[in-house]
Amino acid sequence: MNAENVTYVEVNGIAFTVGFFFSFRLSVVLLSVRLLGVEPSTGAALSLGLDLLLLGLVCFGALGATHSTFRSMLRLSSIRWVLVFLTLSCSSLVWSETASVTDSTAYWFGLVADVAIVVLLLRSDSTTSVSHSLMKGFIWSTCCLAIVAWIMPIQSDLRLGDEQFFNTNQIGNLCAFAVFLAQYLMSRKDGKWRVVILFLVITLFRSLSKTTIVAFLMSESYLIIADKAISRKTKILLMASAGLLILAFWGLFEAYYDIYTTAGTQAETLTGRTAIWLYVLNAVFDHPWNLWIGHGFDSWWKVVPPFGDQFEARHAENELLQQFYAYGVIGVCMLIGVYGSLWRQIRLLPRSSVKVMFFSILLYIVVRGIAVAEPFDLLLPLWAIVLMSALINCEGARAKGNEAIFF
Repeated sequence: MNAENVTYVEVNGIAFTVGFFFSFRLSVVLLSVRLLGVEPSTGAALSLGLDLLLLGLVCFGALGATHSTFRSMLRLSSIRWVLVFLTLSCSSLVWSETASVTDSTAYWFGLVADVAIVVLLLRSDSTTSVSHSLMKGFIWSTCCLAIVAWIMPIQSDLRLGDEQFFNTNQIGNLCAFAVFLAQYLMSRKDGKWRVVILFLVITLFRSLSKTTIVAFLMSESYLIIADKAISRKTKILLMASAGLLILAFWGLFEAYYDIYTTAGTQAETLTGRTAIWLYVLNAVFDHPWNLWIGHGFDSWWKVVPPFGDQFEARHAENELLQQFYAYGVIGVCMLIGVYGSLWRQIRLLPRSSVKVMFFSILLYIVVRGIAVAEPFDLLLPLWAIVLMSALINCEGARAKGNEAIFF
């Protein structure tokens, strides 16, 4: 994972702040409810308000000379697919079965704000400066949240986090994604991240987020095997370290498994997900229109009845089924288009550690998507897709010694 002719990238303060917020906002509702004693809706409104405030700050910073144009960005197919997703999700509010159209519209504006923030940052500064700074902010914010997760009282099933407002899956995913970003920065020789990566990996394992851990191990195994720049000695050391880490947590894994198989409700277990998946399939085929255009944006929470012992699922527990339920066949095609465009971009890169890194991120998303989804966004957030697409384009141009489409 070594890179040649790469120097330290100076931090863009606004991009760093954006990255920090993109991670830290997952704890805003938790901190608002547990520390300030306000309603969860107030915490969600505060998070959205901070997002819009940050958008205003970025807009102000983007005034003046530009580094690229919006038209040049639209030449990248992945960014066009992101716009397709936003357009379809907005249009679906017309027929959405959401519990509150006002709240759903606010959530949609949150997605737009995230994408707009990244686009404006890329417009105002170089892709390398923006992406590296945003990654650093995200990583350090995630480290702060990991410390918070360790301090918080553990749940009854031994997992980290708060089941309602900052659950173990969110903690595990933040840590895994931050590890990928840190590994990318290491491949570009931009900082020393080994201690940070070790801390985040330990937190990921301690979170006991099953799907996330499996997806992370599979993607990292692919990275270690496929990256020819990693020496055999280093590969053996990494695999041995992973084995030791698993052994260190083995007792905790066993204790959690006992609780998971004896005390957990059927709806919350892996086998219980099949009931949720069957519900999605039945609901989609209830009406011909549902098959093609789905139930609309934010049409699950507080709409779908509880499963099992009053367990309310936040989403369809599968990314493909989530998009199928929300947007029908069109949503499935859209999901394939989004990830497929990224895959094609990565495939065109010359063989390198960076190419392997991007493929491992996609593998992580696909594996995790088997048993996890997001209620509004994709598992690979729309803002991250825009950033990755621009960065892949930049990497391809750098490898060829040319200027990127926008850089």
